Amino acid sequence: MRNRLSAFVLSATLATTAVAATPPTAHATTTAPPAVATRPATAAATLATRATTAGATSAGRIAVTTTARPKLIRTKIYFGRCKDTCRIKVRIRNVSRERLHDVTLNARLEINNRKAGSCYDYVGGIRPRATRWAGCTVRSSTLAKLWNRWLDGEIRWDREARTVVAYEYYA
Repeated sequence: MRNRLSAFVLSATLATTAVAATPPTAHATTTAPPAVATRPATAAATLATRATTAGATSAGRIAVTTTARPKLIRTKIYFGRCKDTCRIKVRIRNVSRERLHDVTLNARLEINNRKAGSCYDYVGGIRPRATRWAGCTVRSSTLAKLWNRWLDGEIRWDREARTVVAYEYYA
């Protein structure tokens, strides 16, 4: 009985990692806001999931549900000069006790709800409870055309930036 149970738990664990399609790494890659948790399920979560979905599985497949990871950062967006080129500055604050690695910023600029361009910046690592600044400049022909139309009085100049900050941490 014990050997059959051990083999079943081992096969369930292997099937879970195959279904989840996550690489077996020891760290997590998170994008703020996190859409999907990228860490493999733990053995306890696997057993709990297997127990609740034992009747709903077919052909040895096990459904794994994981909750979203908590956000470890807080961001605030600032604008610099924003005319025919636009400077976007973002304050990134690490609110966790973990050191964040490979922090990157992607920013998308919209003028009057129309995409005017995008830019990115590599920040590096952020110590626990520390703050780093990231910034990038949007330069595009669409932004230049929109600026010329604003100078001619044809359109409004309602700017908006959407940012995504991606980071890795080792728990």
